[in-house]
Amino acid sequence: MRDLILGTAGHIDHGKTSLIKALTGIDCDRLPEEKARGITIDIGFARLEIGDFHLGIVDVPGHERFVKNMLAGATGIDLALLVVAADDSVMPQTREHLEILKLLGLRHGVIAITKSDLVDETTLEVVELEIWELVKGCFLENAPLVRTSAQSGLGIPELKAAIASACTRVERHTEQEWFRLAIDRSFIVQGHGTVVTGSVTAGGVRVGDEVDWLPKGMRVRVRSLQNHDQPVEEIRRGQRAAINLAGVHHEDVVRGQELATPGYLQPSRVMTVRLFCLPEVKKAIKHRATVRFHIGTAEIMGALSLLDCDSVQPGTWALAQIFLEDPGTATWGQPFIIRGPSATLTLGGGQVLQPVARKIRRRHYEMLERIELLWSGDPEQRALAVAWLGGFAGFTLADLVRGANLAPDQAQATIERLREAGKLVQVAIGPARQIILHADMIRQLDDRILAALALLHEQNPLMTSHDRQKVQAQLDYVGDESLVHAAVERLIKLKQIVGDLRRIARADYKPKLSASLRKLKAKVVAAYMEGGCQPPDIASFATQAGGNAASMKDLFEVCVAEGLLTPIADGLFLHSDIETDLRARVAGKLREGAGMTVAEIRDLLGTTRKFAVPICEYLDRIGVTRRENDLRFLGTAVTSK
Repeated sequence: MRDLILGTAGHIDHGKTSLIKALTGIDCDRLPEEKARGITIDIGFARLEIGDFHLGIVDVPGHERFVKNMLAGATGIDLALLVVAADDSVMPQTREHLEILKLLGLRHGVIAITKSDLVDETTLEVVELEIWELVKGCFLENAPLVRTSAQSGLGIPELKAAIASACTRVERHTEQEWFRLAIDRSFIVQGHGTVVTGSVTAGGVRVGDEVDWLPKGMRVRVRSLQNHDQPVEEIRRGQRAAINLAGVHHEDVVRGQELATPGYLQPSRVMTVRLFCLPEVKKAIKHRATVRFHIGTAEIMGALSLLDCDSVQPGTWALAQIFLEDPGTATWGQPFIIRGPSATLTLGGGQVLQPVARKIRRRHYEMLERIELLWSGDPEQRALAVAWLGGFAGFTLADLVRGANLAPDQAQATIERLREAGKLVQVAIGPARQIILHADMIRQLDDRILAALALLHEQNPLMTSHDRQKVQAQLDYVGDESLVHAAVERLIKLKQIVGDLRRIARADYKPKLSASLRKLKAKVVAAYMEGGCQPPDIASFATQAGGNAASMKDLFEVCVAEGLLTPIADGLFLHSDIETDLRARVAGKLREGAGMTVAEIRDLLGTTRKFAVPICEYLDRIGVTRRENDLRFLGTAVTSK
């Protein structure tokens, strides 16, 4: 037996609820106000078994004031039952409901003429002609049309047969889907707690499973399940479900929230969409228009940003982003409806392209081209678009399931194929973490690093290499610092960069030292080696520098960058070998136990107080020594080793 959801549609007082009662024996009007006023206000539910199908039926209100309830009920339906009364024919909400069903992507349905026993044959023929004119060119164009009467039972068997036939044409869905249910109501059951209901639009869930409660962002447990008042161990796509949730307060549950497989859905205030303006709308939809955004069972106020135009004319499509006042949840291709801020007019609708999006600059054509690829019929193209739009943050399996409409097993296989083709690249950014990036992102990151190094080389022509942190500071934001580190290591392996964990340079760069500067550099390094712990003064090289005097500062930076000299204090350097030796000598002496004064360190190093004081302060700074009053003791940098 297959499980499907059937939804009604049609104008108020056209007999939708009475027809469902005639089909099922169930009265869908459950509210006292509905009984008193004789009209449907909120969605109601029934069940019907026809042939090989279990049908969950959602009966919707037809009054224009309750279209938002109709939209909530239409979520997840597989086929529609369009109801038109013989004594009224096609009316405003008949048209509006049909437009909504078309925007929601319905592909199957049946048409029922109710109250057929109240009019003559000629009137019925006219009503039929008006209905055929209404549905021309849409999914109901060739649908069966059945004349019925809920009071006399006319046409009820034929309607059941027509519904059963329509059910056979509904496409089957993959068994690999993750679970999803949009909540349409909730209530408390004494002794059990909060129960939520909705139509299962994807996957399935079992008693004891944990699900995400969104947009709350909480993980909750399924305590028990019911399908049409019958306890079950599992519910699946196409079924109406009542779910008893553990630890959830009834007052925290509102229509529009969703339950889903953990990690599947992600709440967002920004979505990128394909937007269609209904031909019947008299005015175009303008940029920055305030709208009511209906998706799933949710109604959220939002503002439209048109990306490729200034207005959407009636009967045309556009790319847009919706900025929501409250976070919503969606998946790729999910249909939505927009209505005016006063909730009196349906303006249009469309499909979600990016369920979780960042703001896109208007008329950013490279970005729009990538966005358009999301509407491709090729799943690999959609996957690559999701990867590219993920930027340097990469993407996950859930991103492809949610953002490219791939089943979980299909998503994993697609990733592997694209990796083998070199279109996706897996990058290790730590001992236990890897991310997958679009190959374009890898190339872009490589180009940025090489360009940043080229700029630093140009600004500092005498320096042979640059600190990694300084290089990263030159980059536009690319995300995780470890990603940049991994990219540098890869470029080193490719021999496009040379360096170590501290300093790097482009492999094709050579410092622009003239012959005279190279000679001067050799003299400087030799003088500092010979000077030991009594190094020469920088000014002493002025005469030797001659015409290169202006380059002395850069020359010393080159010596430091190449590890030949170590800066001790402002304007004071030691040869790096001398600095290494003095650290070892001082630490070795302090290990003997007693503290040392500046004078004792001076004598140990064979220098003068002029140099001993800044050397002692330097040793304090790097943790070789620790000062207590006038004595130095072994520092933490040594004792911790």
